[in-house]
Amino acid sequence: MHTQIIESHIPLWIILLPLIGFLINGAILPIVYRGFAKTPANVAGGIATFFIATSFILAVKSFFTLQGIDGEAGGAILSYAFDWFNFGGLVIPFALRVDALSVVMTLIITGVGSLIHIYSIGYMHHDHAVGRYFSYLNLFCFAMLMLVLGDSLVILFFGWEGVGLCSYLLIGFWYSDTEKANAGVKAFVTNRVGDLGFLVGMFLLYRVFGTLTISEIIAALARPEMAAQVAPIATMITLALFVGATGKSAQLPLYVWLPDAMAGPTPVSALIHAATMVTAGVYMVARLNPLFELSVMTLSVVAHVGAFTALFAGTIAIAQTDIKKVLAYSTVSQLGYMFLACGVGAYNTAIFHLMTHAFFKALLFLGSGSVIHACSGEQDMRKMGGLKKHLPHTYVTMLIGSLAISGIPIFAGFFSKDEIIYSTIALPAGFSHLFFIGVLTAILTAFYTARMMSITFLGEERLSHHAKEHLHESPWSMVGPLYVLAALATLGGFFGVPHLLGMALGHIPHFLSNWLAPVIAIKHMPLVGEHLPWHEGVVMALSVVLAVASFWSGWKVFQNKFFISDFLSAIGPFHKVLANKYYVDELYDFLILSPLKRLSQWAAQIFDKLVVDGAVNGVGVWSRYFADRIRVIQTGDLQTYALAMIIGVFALVLTVYGMLNN
Repeated sequence: MHTQIIESHIPLWIILLPLIGFLINGAILPIVYRGFAKTPANVAGGIATFFIATSFILAVKSFFTLQGIDGEAGGAILSYAFDWFNFGGLVIPFALRVDALSVVMTLIITGVGSLIHIYSIGYMHHDHAVGRYFSYLNLFCFAMLMLVLGDSLVILFFGWEGVGLCSYLLIGFWYSDTEKANAGVKAFVTNRVGDLGFLVGMFLLYRVFGTLTISEIIAALARPEMAAQVAPIATMITLALFVGATGKSAQLPLYVWLPDAMAGPTPVSALIHAATMVTAGVYMVARLNPLFELSVMTLSVVAHVGAFTALFAGTIAIAQTDIKKVLAYSTVSQLGYMFLACGVGAYNTAIFHLMTHAFFKALLFLGSGSVIHACSGEQDMRKMGGLKKHLPHTYVTMLIGSLAISGIPIFAGFFSKDEIIYSTIALPAGFSHLFFIGVLTAILTAFYTARMMSITFLGEERLSHHAKEHLHESPWSMVGPLYVLAALATLGGFFGVPHLLGMALGHIPHFLSNWLAPVIAIKHMPLVGEHLPWHEGVVMALSVVLAVASFWSGWKVFQNKFFISDFLSAIGPFHKVLANKYYVDELYDFLILSPLKRLSQWAAQIFDKLVVDGAVNGVGVWSRYFADRIRVIQTGDLQTYALAMIIGVFALVLTVYGMLNN
């Protein structure tokens, strides 16, 4: 099928508008108002929101433009600005590409991003540097849009590094608090480890293909002879790229930065660590799916890392008492689900769950921010309880988000999560044991989510006297986005109605899979009646029953008894292990950080002083020594100087004369 390409400046404006917002809030308003501290929240927030919302409008326009190309989603909108790099045969054009996949990502980034910007106006209203905050938000959106719209891996990597920088700035936004500043540094450094793998993958790709333009690489892989040539080195390339994905998307073993990233303002958690940045690795794997398809080993690694990350993080989440930490480990777990889908070849399903996750996880993070805002900054769920009657809007919307992430019909998470679980046994590349890991993780998800809701909103009030005095529902600038996200978390799943349910409802197609088909080929999902170890209807019914039972258990167990130790007392020390997150941070500190610190101290105290400083000081000592010896010839006697000059000239003449005779 011939792909129709439309040239337009719309993709360029989609990324430039947030950059303009960043420049206004970051450079112009501080001059106008004489500093960030004096910039009004409504002004800074209004400007930032206007530019990201305008990008969303352009993204919607791009979506309908794509839909109208030849009556299908097989086209693309290309925006070429200039040759960014042209040296030694390497040409990297600054080109942006909007196609079926990138437009979905763009709609999520700008749409959910706009809601978070609006929410932030109310949440950050009293912060002393609100202008700086909104400038960072706009800069982050610019970088993330570069990542998904870049038609070159170099531009993608520019955005990749840009969101890493913005993550550092936003996580450590309250940098006067050492703990929060350290969390930003941890995120930045951990991501650099993964980025090294990404760079190696890019270098290998250039060596094989002679280009880093994504569309050219994909087109080359469509030729059987080229695919056969790349196959021997495909595992090395894809594993290197996946190392980068594990860092950016918080998978084992590089997940440790994301839970600590909750140190930043709560809207930051919703934007960066729920809806956008952490999904960059999933997007990259889906975008390069023809390359990953060449390596069965890499797909197996991706699937198993995703599955074990999902289960690992899910077990930790059930023992956390900080409401944001519960959601942080939940995010790690859900990202694991997405990689599990990629690993079994269900890339379109991974993007589907990425989309629904953006809706319900952003909703849950913003809802937790509303709770924290109402409780005067308190994040410990053990000090909450009974908030249902005080925060009715927050409670209703968070309940919808909880039902969605738990996989309860008819909410969005049910459709995408069920599709991932079914993919693990239905697709040819599926692995049956991953099916059971996926089911167990789904049970844990429903349990810890219901536990969080029960501890926070039900039972007796455990608020401090100060928190009770200031307890109030959030303003509509915060509640409004919650209701919009609640609607998306409720209805978003109907973009991907499963085959069995679609047949029952009158042949409703799987819209998202059909939409992504030009970029991600639809793999055969066995239909009703075909031979399978588990029937699609059985899988669906099983997931629903287990999700409902687990959610009800978590809701009831903690309605009055909010300590997880009460529930896990039968297994004793295991609760302590979960509460301390398997001591992974302590293990990393013992094996990596402490040795590096000791090496650094040795280098500073011994090597630097004795070798480096010794060499420098030695030059000075020897210079003084020779100077002392040479200065004896500086007598101050003019006759002596004249005699020395005559001798020198005589020696020079003899030397020249000897050279001429030879």
